Amino acid sequence: MVREKIEIKKITNTSARQVTFSKRRRGLFKKAEELAILCDAEVALIVFSSTGKLFHFCSSNMEQVIEKHSKHSKKSSDQPLIDLNLDHSKCANLSREVAEKSNQLRQMRGEALENLTVEELQKLEKTLEAGLSRVLDRKSQQIMEQINSLQQKSLQLMKENARLKQQVLNISNIGKSLTPNSENVISEDESVTNDPQSVESQEYNENSDTSLKLGLPFSSWK
Repeated sequence: MVREKIEIKKITNTSARQVTFSKRRRGLFKKAEELAILCDAEVALIVFSSTGKLFHFCSSNMEQVIEKHSKHSKKSSDQPLIDLNLDHSKCANLSREVAEKSNQLRQMRGEALENLTVEELQKLEKTLEAGLSRVLDRKSQQIMEQINSLQQKSLQLMKENARLKQQVLNISNIGKSLTPNSENVISEDESVTNDPQSVESQEYNENSDTSLKLGLPFSSWK
């Protein structure tokens, strides 16, 4: 048989309210005891009835549990205030540090020097001289690095130029070694064709043959 759900509201009947209080209180204390045993927890319950009567349950010592609760509550309530105070203090320190650094930067640019003493001005001068010396050293180092890089590039270009010159010389030497042979062939042909003595000798031989043939009878020409 299904039990009807009871509407959760104040019970108007005094005797029914007292009976319900007793039953629910015993059930609540029983659940608290089971929770303490099963989970090894410290459980403390304090209940006041509508008439002001005190009922309590504690798995250990009630005073110790109440003291622990008070310390934990105080710590929890004070922690946000402590965190806020720390944040405020940290923010104030950071703001002061930013203001000091900004003022030092202005002074290094030559501004806001009216309130500085002679000692502070001398200190600022030494700081600027030290910074300028480091800047000049770094500048000189970069210039030397650029000079070394340019020298290396110049050496590479000179080597490349020498290699190209050598290739050109080798090509020209090969061309010269091939040219005289063709000139000799041409000169020999020209010497054969253009020699007047050889031409005259050829004409003389032809004339002599002709004269010999004319002096001989016709039958002997063949």
